[in-house]
Amino acid sequence: MDDIAFLRLALFLAVLAAMAVWESAAPRRPLARPRAWRWVNNLGLVALDTLLVRLLIPLGAAGTAAWAEGNGIGLLPILGIGGVPALILALLVLDLSIWAQHVAFHKAPILWRLHRLHHADVDFDASTALRFHPIEILLSVLYKMLVVTLLGAPVLAVVVFEIALNAGAMFNHGNVRIPAALDAALRLLVVTPDMHRVHHSVDRGETDSNYGFNLSLWDRLLGTYRAAPAAGHEAMILGQPAFRDAAELRLDRMLSQPFREEGD
Repeated sequence: MDDIAFLRLALFLAVLAAMAVWESAAPRRPLARPRAWRWVNNLGLVALDTLLVRLLIPLGAAGTAAWAEGNGIGLLPILGIGGVPALILALLVLDLSIWAQHVAFHKAPILWRLHRLHHADVDFDASTALRFHPIEILLSVLYKMLVVTLLGAPVLAVVVFEIALNAGAMFNHGNVRIPAALDAALRLLVVTPDMHRVHHSVDRGETDSNYGFNLSLWDRLLGTYRAAPAAGHEAMILGQPAFRDAAELRLDRMLSQPFREEGD
């Protein structure tokens, strides 16, 4: 587990650095707030999230998978499915499960209060992918542990999925310009920045679309796909109407946001 944690950290830092360079070289939109101040606070939030998970739920999804695999627990081992088929099925089910979790965090009011912190960022870049309230992160880890246990997902599938989820989120939150033809080809399979940016629109109808993080097919199959924002990518407004003040970028305000009414 320590080796897996080191690998995940190394890949996280590598992808984050690559996205930062790409965003500087080919930005899609001008930023509304200073980049450095936003990144300091967003990265401070992910550092706190990581620390709390390590302290409170050290087993994590990968550790749960190792335990379940060692004890033959879960649907896949019960059905006798192993090897490559188990790996592929587990990756698909895990991705669909995260899509469903994302929808739930939008539809249930108490969960939306936690998740709206992610949407309150007035800019959209790789650091936005890391802007989640610690309580949401803890609930997400527990949910993934439950799914992994019920499914009996192989350890390799869980590790690959979590790395892909993390890297994919930083990519599809990137403030990067991709040629339209390439974007159209990519989004046939994966969620691109232009596809996911729609989800961060200030318009709630657009916010409630494009829930995917890795694969784009769930939104297409389940009727939540929206190709582009009505105002266009350059003119669309990002964030949440009640949390646009510059003070809302501070770490303390982000942590308290779910417990404050809109406008407080």
